[in-house]
Amino acid sequence: MLDGTGAAARRADVAVSAGRIAAVGAPAGARAAREIDATGRYVMPGFIDTHVHGDAAVLDPDVQLAALRQGVTTFVLGQDGVSYAPAGAATLRYVSRYFAPVNGAHPGLGEGPVSVAGLLATYDRRTPLNTVYLLPHGTIRHGVMGGARRAPEAAELAAMRTEVERGLHDGAAGLSTGLEYVPGAYADAAEIAALCAPVGAAGLPYVTHMRGYESEASGAMAEVLEIARAGRVAPHVSHFHGPRDELVALVDDARAEGIDLTFDSYPYLRGSSTLTLVALPSWLPIADLDATLDALADPAVRHRLERDWFARRTEVWPRITLSHVPAEELRWAEGMTLPDAAARAGSAPGAFCCDLLLATRLEAGCVFGHPPTNSEESVRALLRHPAQIAGSDAVYQGGHPHPRGWGAFARLLGRHVRELGDWTWEQAAVHLAGRAADRFRLADRGRIETGRAADLVVVDPAAVTDRATYERPRVPAEGVEHVLVNGVPVLAGGVLTGAAAQHPPGRALKPA
Repeated sequence: MLDGTGAAARRADVAVSAGRIAAVGAPAGARAAREIDATGRYVMPGFIDTHVHGDAAVLDPDVQLAALRQGVTTFVLGQDGVSYAPAGAATLRYVSRYFAPVNGAHPGLGEGPVSVAGLLATYDRRTPLNTVYLLPHGTIRHGVMGGARRAPEAAELAAMRTEVERGLHDGAAGLSTGLEYVPGAYADAAEIAALCAPVGAAGLPYVTHMRGYESEASGAMAEVLEIARAGRVAPHVSHFHGPRDELVALVDDARAEGIDLTFDSYPYLRGSSTLTLVALPSWLPIADLDATLDALADPAVRHRLERDWFARRTEVWPRITLSHVPAEELRWAEGMTLPDAAARAGSAPGAFCCDLLLATRLEAGCVFGHPPTNSEESVRALLRHPAQIAGSDAVYQGGHPHPRGWGAFARLLGRHVRELGDWTWEQAAVHLAGRAADRFRLADRGRIETGRAADLVVVDPAAVTDRATYERPRVPAEGVEHVLVNGVPVLAGGVLTGAAAQHPPGRALKPA
């Protein structure tokens, strides 16, 4: 057994009753109505995916299987400052459309409005996975200011703070920003710090997709720390990646200052996002989706794009693979690099990109290779850092998504623990469960201790491995045979149980 504290592995029976851990090291000869023989396996606390775009996909049985086959029992949603609540009808339409390539469409919200409490109700006992929700700053900003590219007036800032306070009362576990997405990109540090003040007062984190990574990481981290100081809030950086020595120094310097900084990272050298973020310049009116479509159809704008933007993107194009193309006439392009798809269409990459975005109404998604400043050595150095927590950054949309949604956690165990030794098995239980539970104040998760919720995973240390690849991304992992969520077996012999579908035990978790 690996209990999630970092303590040495030990042999012990784990008794479960009424959804909770009743005993660890049960008396010899004790029997139960149902028993799982974990001989030669590790029993670990259920893993917590601290960055995952499962806001709609968590209700999909295929996604549930993909997560549980890796030992993931809890999703932290509301990432990158864009999700479904709190939102009135207009904002719900906007975020559902703008982030469709990332989050997809939630099947149970109607036309809105939707509160945080209302959204959490769509998850509670509706899925075999637990869910945690972060307040999305961009959604809140849009509800108050629309797509305005300016600082808020005093009344607007007060209205946004009221939404934050109401969301915390409803059970949100922090505030997230996406400072490369809109409208979050239009906010400055002072605005975000003001909204972080009630979050910090509640002892919850500020979770951020920074304003830049790789070569821009230093300046972006300076803004994160400015917000942390002014808002008196603990920061958590999403999907941290880039040059090894610089990133490690940024984290170490912040923690030496006394800032309780953590970050999540995943074991891949490619990312995934909307094609608009990766391919289009910020001077386009992205926060107004219809205006952007009009611009992409305007010959004068396309000429400017080709002359002033696309001509300087030639190094980027080959790194983009189309993952989600929701237009029947262009669906053949899924899985192809942008230059290859453009060549097949008889077009230049920039022109084809515009045509594709028009055909999909901006709802195209992509997988993209990181710059060479990110490397395998950087990934491994970040994994070994004591501030690291695991997150997949999974995006489940499209016919050819990034494989991390099906393999990130299994890859961490199979490659980075068993093969490379970046963590011991004891450390893995901390990075995958214990530290995340602490960060989001999930007091009864993340550890195998008497009285805690029985989220338990049985892992075969010799067999656990990822099987999803960039070519075949939707292949479930191997080596996790049994999973219990709130004491209910939801995975048995590697398949979803009847209980997972008929009486889903996943809870919408609130910070303690």
